Amino acid sequence: MLNSENAVNELKTIREYYKPIQPTVSTNGNEIYYQERQPNKEIENYVYCFWQLKTKKPLNKDYNYRVVSDGCIDIFFNHNLPNENFVMGFCRKYTQFSIGKEFDYIGIRFLPSAFPILFRVDAKTLSNQSQELNKILPDFSKWINLAIKSSDSFEAITKVLNEKIIENSKNQNIHYDHRFLDSLNLIFQKKGYLDIEKDLNTGLSLRQLRRIFNFYIGTTAKSFSNVVRFQHILNAKPSKQSLKENKLYFDVGFFDQAHFIKSFKTFYGVTPSLAFR
Repeated sequence: MLNSENAVNELKTIREYYKPIQPTVSTNGNEIYYQERQPNKEIENYVYCFWQLKTKKPLNKDYNYRVVSDGCIDIFFNHNLPNENFVMGFCRKYTQFSIGKEFDYIGIRFLPSAFPILFRVDAKTLSNQSQELNKILPDFSKWINLAIKSSDSFEAITKVLNEKIIENSKNQNIHYDHRFLDSLNLIFQKKGYLDIEKDLNTGLSLRQLRRIFNFYIGTTAKSFSNVVRFQHILNAKPSKQSLKENKLYFDVGFFDQAHFIKSFKTFYGVTPSLAFR
């Protein structure tokens, strides 16, 4: 087991290797605006970003927000009604929400394994669903309702969220199995393309590997690897043409285009040609 200081140092490699992105909304659209802010240095190994999704003006029809698989756990809340706060766990496929004609949501995207470390919550109990935060972290849910005001700017809100999570992190005595971190980092280094039974030779049996990944990630090592591979392709930002010509998907273990398209659509909700047009 790693002690708190060593565990935090080991977690640095997660941010170095993994950049979970949500590409389905333009960062500066005409009607809908999405932005991200980076966390303070003290918590950058736990939080990937703070984000905001809001309408600039009322829409003509309800908006269906598509969230792609990113391997993370998010806390999010309605800026105008902060008592409406939720947590969304690891998702094995894309998720789509109808969020109305006018909205302003703010969220915290935790890096893989960070949420269970900070809050001692079994990630498996959160997987493939969105739940009311007061059922999972009642004190944190209450704090959001009291600390966040609808008149606060996104910048002001990220400041108090930073302070709250820094406080949480300092109150935790973190102990970590280095074999899990070794497995996690190997998945990132291999861009999700590896044989779980042969390549994750880190001292954990397959049964131990399943148990520990379920607790810290919310799914199996294999399922998580598939999401990492998908996110690697998103981060490469291929164009429709370059994807066809360079066949990036061969480099990460897809043996033919049909297999790649089917997998991509599971995680994104549309085909690569639509996503990268």
